[in-house]
Amino acid sequence: MTVTEPIEGYKETEIGVLPDDWDARKLSQLFEIQQGKALAQKHKKGISPHPFLRTANVFWGRVDLTNIDWMDFTSGEIDKLALRDGDLLVCEGGDIGRTAIWRGQIDRCCYQNHLHRLRPKDSDAFPLFYMFWMQASILLLGLYVGTGNKTTIPNLSRGRLSEYLLPLPPLPEQQKISSILSTIQEAKEKTENVIKATKELKKSMMKHLFTYGAVPVEEAERVPLKETEIGMIPEHWEMVRLEDLITKTKQMNPENTPDGEFKYIDVSGINRETLTISDYKSYVGKDAPSRARKLVETGDVIFATVRPTLKRVALIDENFHGEICSTAFCVLRARRERVLPPFIYHTVSRESFIDGLGKIQRGASYPAVTDTDVKRQKIPLPPLNEQEQIVETLTFIDNKTNAEEFKRRSLDTLFKTLLSLLMTGKLRVKDLEIPV
Repeated sequence: MTVTEPIEGYKETEIGVLPDDWDARKLSQLFEIQQGKALAQKHKKGISPHPFLRTANVFWGRVDLTNIDWMDFTSGEIDKLALRDGDLLVCEGGDIGRTAIWRGQIDRCCYQNHLHRLRPKDSDAFPLFYMFWMQASILLLGLYVGTGNKTTIPNLSRGRLSEYLLPLPPLPEQQKISSILSTIQEAKEKTENVIKATKELKKSMMKHLFTYGAVPVEEAERVPLKETEIGMIPEHWEMVRLEDLITKTKQMNPENTPDGEFKYIDVSGINRETLTISDYKSYVGKDAPSRARKLVETGDVIFATVRPTLKRVALIDENFHGEICSTAFCVLRARRERVLPPFIYHTVSRESFIDGLGKIQRGASYPAVTDTDVKRQKIPLPPLNEQEQIVETLTFIDNKTNAEEFKRRSLDTLFKTLLSLLMTGKLRVKDLEIPV
């Protein structure tokens, strides 16, 4: 067996190849480890209640303070367990090793016993660097595998955690690496906030457009409305069954052309966040799944009839024209003289449409509706010119969301790539001028 020597400037260690000027130390040499207070019913109420964190609050790289519990802590326990800015929190159970940094968001906040608190013993260890190291080592590098205790519920004991071997780059390099990764992480968080806000905007606009039509918000009160089965709609709109707005579609058996290639869209390939086709498989006819039967064309709307409340809907674009989807979809092909395909897409994505099918789905373990159930649902129908305005508005919002989703995915890929390269010293930044 040939042994590959590390390249010049690098050395072999127990945690992989590292730069020559990086040291390696046990975690217990760099950090004090303190486990939190055990949960107990008798501590739920007391003379000194304080907020505390559970493992459910600690995610990779962030602490979620949406839901905070309170528990009784004595003054001695507060002195011992109150978190300080820069403390690391490591999950003992569940997603073992999941690590976040505390930024002093809540005064005198403590933590439960299923969390380890790491506090640097001296200035050689920059906490943020080691938060990123834990993420890289566990999620990307596969280190510390099998270090959890072998109990009914696997957990990471203090003893095992203290033995973790960590890299120790010079402090300025730790700080520069942390600054780079933090900048990308912050950009990703800002993008996620934009996505969240854009989705809320769409939800609000959907409600407005399907109640008042394509009119400015300030003019909504002037629109005459009428009561329908699905709520108030403009007086001049129709209520029609979906089946009156669509045409028949075809099925085929791909096995009849055994060597013919096609793209197959299954229910699992629908992204429920973006309501788009995010995945598909390619087959030749002789290997086709038994459910691969329904032909689709550009402009078709596919609606999953299995577990319809999961809202797996997509609009077929030119990339899937002439391809095949599962029989678990109802294919809706618009009669374009009456309705625009994107209008059907947005209409069947509405919560009122989904809820209507949820009430008639059948089957306890495998709830489903039929194609006929979908087609017999009533929907509001504005004139074509108003459909165009509604579609234009919602498409604009969707495009904004999709652009931000692409940006988020790109940032995520960049973060993971740099996380791996920087944490192993394959990419050096020690000589770069980087604000820390």
